[in-house]
Amino acid sequence: MRRLLLLAPLLLFTAGCGVLQSSEGEATDAAREVARHAGERLYGQRPRTAEEVGRSASGIDGVEVLRVTGTSTHDGDGVDVVVRTSGSAYNGWFDLDEVVVRRCFAVRVSPTSEWREDPRDVDCPDGPPLTFAPPPAPPQLPYEKLRAKLPRVPEGGRVDEAKVRRTLAALDLDPAIRTEVKADDGRVGVLLSVKGNGFEPQDCLLARVRPGATEVWAPPRTQRMPGEGGCTVGNALDPAPPPH
Repeated sequence: MRRLLLLAPLLLFTAGCGVLQSSEGEATDAAREVARHAGERLYGQRPRTAEEVGRSASGIDGVEVLRVTGTSTHDGDGVDVVVRTSGSAYNGWFDLDEVVVRRCFAVRVSPTSEWREDPRDVDCPDGPPLTFAPPPAPPQLPYEKLRAKLPRVPEGGRVDEAKVRRTLAALDLDPAIRTEVKADDGRVGVLLSVKGNGFEPQDCLLARVRPGATEVWAPPRTQRMPGEGGCTVGNALDPAPPPH
């Protein structure tokens, strides 16, 4: 009986160790959480090419991009990104040193992806991490040129919409610059804009030609945020008041 009593604590300790996760398992979970965080950062409904997704993933701390498959987020099953992350854990009962692991996971980016979707465990592809060229810089909007070339109409005169359009065509703008012209109540509004990323302020210029005044300006940053309506031809015709 005494022998059984002495063995009981040892058996309990051994059974308890069986339900404890190893340090390697905890470190792998930590690496998986880094990949899940990367999926959160890449999540969104905005259409992006595979290169854009890979470039964004490569800029996330603790993430190496090893493979990108797919064409764009909105084609087929979207874009799959294989990332390599690391995690660490230390359990004083079992480990002399901290356990560090490097693991690979596949993160799917598409309109049907779920928020905080679990990344899939995958084998790490051979080869070094992928590198991506920086995105091309957006073209500069021609504030001075637009201000100098737009027609001036005297008080009591009539604004010629066709002349405004010809002026814009003669500026030989970069193809990435979108133009929009609209006439309303004797005035002509002009919008020059470049495509934004859906998160940061959009770059745009507004102009309004009316009898007695030709104005060119860039809306305040707050108005250029997505959804604020600052970069619209309507805001050129009837400018919103500046934010306080």
